[in-house]
Amino acid sequence: MALSLLFTGTFFFLLSAEVLEARLEPYDSLYDNGVQAYHRGDWHSVILFMEKALRNRELLRRHHISCRLHCANHTGGFSDLPLNWGPVQDLTFFQRLLERAECLKRCEEEKIGAPSDFYITSQELQLEFNKRSPYNYLQVAYFKIHKIDKAVAAAYTFYIANPEHMEMRQNLEYYKMMEGVKESDFRDLEAKPHMHEFRLGVSYYTDEEPAPSIAHFEKALEEYFVADLECRSMCEGAYDYDGYNYMDYNSDLFQSITDHYVQVMNCRQSCVTELASQPGRDKPIEDFLPSHLNYLQFAYYNTNNYTKAIECAKTFLLFFPNDEVMNQNLAYYAAVLGEEEAKLIFAREDINAYIRRSVLEKELLYFAYDTFGIPFVDPDSWTPENVIPKRLREKQKMERETAARITEEIGNLMKEIENLVEVKNKETFDLTRTIHEGGPVLFDGVNVVMNSKILNGSQRVVTDGVISEEQCRELLRLTNAAASAGDGYRGTTSPHTPNEKFYGVTVYKALKLGQEGKVPLNSALLYYNVTDKVRRVVESYFRLDSPLYFSYSHLVCRTAVEEKQDGRKDLSHPVHVDNCILNAEANMCIKEHPAYTFRDYSAILYLNGDFEGGNFVFTELDAKTITAEVRPQCGRMVGFSSGEENPHGVNAVTKGQRCAVALWFTLDPRHNERERVQADDLIKMLFSPEADLFQEEALEKTGKPLPPGEANVRPSDSESPSVTPDANAIDKQLDNTDSVAAENTDSPVEHVQGPPVDSKSKTEL
Repeated sequence: MALSLLFTGTFFFLLSAEVLEARLEPYDSLYDNGVQAYHRGDWHSVILFMEKALRNRELLRRHHISCRLHCANHTGGFSDLPLNWGPVQDLTFFQRLLERAECLKRCEEEKIGAPSDFYITSQELQLEFNKRSPYNYLQVAYFKIHKIDKAVAAAYTFYIANPEHMEMRQNLEYYKMMEGVKESDFRDLEAKPHMHEFRLGVSYYTDEEPAPSIAHFEKALEEYFVADLECRSMCEGAYDYDGYNYMDYNSDLFQSITDHYVQVMNCRQSCVTELASQPGRDKPIEDFLPSHLNYLQFAYYNTNNYTKAIECAKTFLLFFPNDEVMNQNLAYYAAVLGEEEAKLIFAREDINAYIRRSVLEKELLYFAYDTFGIPFVDPDSWTPENVIPKRLREKQKMERETAARITEEIGNLMKEIENLVEVKNKETFDLTRTIHEGGPVLFDGVNVVMNSKILNGSQRVVTDGVISEEQCRELLRLTNAAASAGDGYRGTTSPHTPNEKFYGVTVYKALKLGQEGKVPLNSALLYYNVTDKVRRVVESYFRLDSPLYFSYSHLVCRTAVEEKQDGRKDLSHPVHVDNCILNAEANMCIKEHPAYTFRDYSAILYLNGDFEGGNFVFTELDAKTITAEVRPQCGRMVGFSSGEENPHGVNAVTKGQRCAVALWFTLDPRHNERERVQADDLIKMLFSPEADLFQEEALEKTGKPLPPGEANVRPSDSESPSVTPDANAIDKQLDNTDSVAAENTDSPVEHVQGPPVDSKSKTEL
């Protein structure tokens, strides 16, 4: 007896060990292990765990699909149940359900070693996989172990789903520059076969190569129905309680069955959207399945295959029977081929069956919507109107009309509120301007030497010590090396007076020149940092509640033309206001285009004082009465609000060169200077913390350092790694093809309105 028990225990132990060994390891734990390995810098383990997590997730999906399709095909259906339904038939119905459930349980345990509920994962983890985050980690790990082709593929795969990821885009640009990297390395490892074939079809179609486009569109249709079947199978999962506590769910038997099955049908209908969606795109391709047939009918026409053209046109009309252009094309094809022969050509049966099934599901879903209030959003634009119950149609019509009316009323109300807020803000802003100035200047060595009271106005300040003498000299050297004549003034070298020449350079241009090695990169960085320092001083001193954004930044020098200074009476820069058009005769300033009405604060940081003339002046609105005058010198800054309270100008520079950094700011982020954003991105690229590591790797491999900038375009080792290729290079759009004229005007197609028309709108891939 004891021996028997021992044998039995040993048998079950071995059996359990075999089951555990056969059980598919959950991909959530594999992913967590991969993340931990990443933080340890264990790159081989990162690859092992992340690759296995991706593989097991796909295996799990495949096993679910396989089991559900197998059990649907190998257990009894319900079509043979008798019409005179009764208690026995109820039992027969549920017998079939039990048989399928048992089949699924057995199949899943055989294939994955555990019931499906063993592999339930969190929504957060599902989101990470949908965002393709594992590939983000993989691209860094592969890069670290110098498997560049795999790093490129992982990076590209991640970027396709995250095209806004700037760091990954930089990584891909870096990979493109690496020796040995091939174009074929940039591949999407998660590409859907049906979408891949469709994109190739569109590409060939756009290039006016109908024969290969037909092959790819037909293959795309074949793959579409495979993907549709798999997607629908994956909808047969557990009931989603949609946020409320399942403990409170107390529906009876048939209501519970209804709730779950309606949810399954809703999911199946959403496969239309799922299959038409592309990673990284907000919207799916509209009318995706019908568009295959639209392309095909015209492609077959261009290869003179009228039989197939008619078949595809008739199939397209199953979706949109009243499409005028397609009916015209069909009439043309039938006339060319022969009316009698055309009648014997029918729409494709697989798509006909697809539509019948979809319409029946929609009828049930709309019934559930109308009767039980279970929401249903129809993903198709081709759904026949009679599928929707009349009461629901009328309700939806009323809701649309009500929504349109409410939207219009809200729009009108918002306009009124905006006008009131604008008036109120102006009143409040004008009041607080006189109250709020006098805040700290933030930096040691920066001193306020004149305030609004001394300068006889409001919202004015002069500070000294913003930058040092050495920094002034460095920026002057940068100006002489980088500035271009007329820069910032549309190339006009003497924009304000013929008696002076103007030279300037923007922050972004200086950084680009530094990246190219044409000017010292540190000087360009100093220029960038100084402008931000001035912004912070202005923002703090005037006690602004909202941040300032750069509207325009310009390092500019004005040089006196020696032979034109005798008897000079003009100004270097005439009196003006920065955000409105000054009418000095009327003592008013008009805030309208072409003035930069969005500018709120201005500042000038001087780099030198070794010139004659060139003093900065504040005036009254008459542009004549000077209220204050400021003598430029190295490190001195004049800051002021940009409105009509601060007309200003610059006296003539009669000898030498006057250089300054001129800055304009806005409180409106919508007017943030584009070049400043580009400069910010360039700074991140040029001065990332990993630049030194990149240089070391370059020296190890080539014996040469990377040029400035390239050393920093690399995968980030931050907590979440990064990637990004330009998906636009892959995208092609469909141009409308001109109508093709009939070659023989005496042919039997004279009664047709015209030759076929390529009616498709552009397909954005």
